[in-house]
Amino acid sequence: MRSVEEQLALITDAAMTPEPVRIAITDALGMMCAEEVQASQPLPGFPQAAIDGYAVRAVDIGGERALRAAPSRVKADAAGAGDAAGEASPLPPTPPAAEKSLPVVGEVPAGSRQPLRLQPKQVVRVHTGAPLPTLSDAVLPLEWTDRGRKRMTPHRAVRSGDFVRRVGDDIQPGDVAVASGAILGPAQIGLLAAVGREKVLAYPRPRVSIISFGRELVDVDRDPGLGQVFDVNSYSLAAAAKDAGADVHRVGIAEGEPRRIKEMLESQIMRSEIIVISGAVGGSGAQVMREVLDDLGDIDTSRVAMHPGSVQGFGLLGKQRVPVFLLPSNPVSSLVIFEVFVRPLIRLSLGKGSAHRRLVRARSINHLASRPGRQGYIRARLMRDAQTSDYLVEGLGGATGAPAHLLAGLSQANAMIRIPEDVAEVRPGDVVEVMFLTQRA
Repeated sequence: MRSVEEQLALITDAAMTPEPVRIAITDALGMMCAEEVQASQPLPGFPQAAIDGYAVRAVDIGGERALRAAPSRVKADAAGAGDAAGEASPLPPTPPAAEKSLPVVGEVPAGSRQPLRLQPKQVVRVHTGAPLPTLSDAVLPLEWTDRGRKRMTPHRAVRSGDFVRRVGDDIQPGDVAVASGAILGPAQIGLLAAVGREKVLAYPRPRVSIISFGRELVDVDRDPGLGQVFDVNSYSLAAAAKDAGADVHRVGIAEGEPRRIKEMLESQIMRSEIIVISGAVGGSGAQVMREVLDDLGDIDTSRVAMHPGSVQGFGLLGKQRVPVFLLPSNPVSSLVIFEVFVRPLIRLSLGKGSAHRRLVRARSINHLASRPGRQGYIRARLMRDAQTSDYLVEGLGGATGAPAHLLAGLSQANAMIRIPEDVAEVRPGDVVEVMFLTQRA
């Protein structure tokens, strides 16, 4: 019997990274960038207002005088515009005075293409993102003024550069906007758009084909007869593969004579980087699938020291040496095997730095049993202690003495407890390793 670690090493050695393709940035989320994207233009490309307010010359409203008078008093105002815009720390308030009132000589909205030139002792109303008039060197937030339309009276001073996004503050020409090997998340997609890239060279999602096999299976659009059950696995495994980041093709139920099944598999080998077949191990019906697979490649069905899911298979099919997983028909066992072995292979093919789920240590709040000599995977509910913030975990079944086949229990879980091969019993209060699954609302 092979250990989980040995099986996982065998599988990860077969990881395949698809050839990079040029793809629209709208479709590139989650992919790994295959090129270094450099900026050809500065970002921002022009001085612009970082906040709604008035474009001013700082010297005209006493900014430089206030700075010289109280340099140690310049601190962030938690309730003011400094926090809202994150651009500057406010200067000490300046007393309003009639002579401080300045004429408002125009207004510049975001996107304006009309150049304006600011004269001494004048201000221009500006909106966030608007280009600054020539000679202005700061933006006075609306909150620091009387919001005048024809004339404006400042209540505070600003320094030169306050609330201004300077040319190239974000990116300079020649800077690397997105590095090769970076995972394209929302920020990276935004940077690609910011530097004017409509498409990017990226490694595509691995194509995963999901197949169910079994004479007892019917699709969900039919009524099962005596001895028949709905095809659960092709739907649950397809969802799991999509959640892992794959481009999924749910083939459905493999039916017909061995010749037809072989032709179907050959077509999937041509279009897939990974193939997952449930119902292909265990039972006399799986022998037909095994005979077909033996003609297409090398398949190993050594038992794996884990529970549930010890009966499984893995191999490489066709000239392309496409990884193929043989899973049992039991939905819970199939999903556990998928989590432990198939998901890491998909994540490696995506170029993810971490192929495995996050692991935490938690205190068990109930008694758990596991089969000696096998690594146990018990569906569980992970929680936090309100007082200590320690992780607590409640096993939901699947250990010795509890039903392992019930899918409803897995649907209630947000984690799986991993019990080592040499541990047969976990008592309340014992610390165990827990795998995060998809978080439930």
